[in-house]
Amino acid sequence: MPEEHKERDFKPEDVKEILGVVSEKIPALLNSLTDSIYGKEASAKFGTAVANFYKTLKDSGMTDEQAFKLTEQYMSSLNLAGTLAKAIGRHGESEE
Repeated sequence: MPEEHKERDFKPEDVKEILGVVSEKIPALLNSLTDSIYGKEASAKFGTAVANFYKTLKDSGMTDEQAFKLTEQYMSSLNLAGTLAKAIGRHGESEE
């Protein structure tokens, strides 16, 4: 192999330091993302989107149960960023 493609040897201390930095930065990034998604204005938009989704399903002839189940799935897909932020945030808190 040419010299420029030589593999780097990471020492355990280097890996530990890198992971420490990453574990500090990612929760803050996700919290910032969550704030921008679920701030006051975004929360109102989220509620409106969910209500409109449910109404559309009902207007198309679905039963209450069918519309509710699909709306739950819709809400879960919209809430993915918040769930990730909470999961990583809790993980970081438990190690302190």
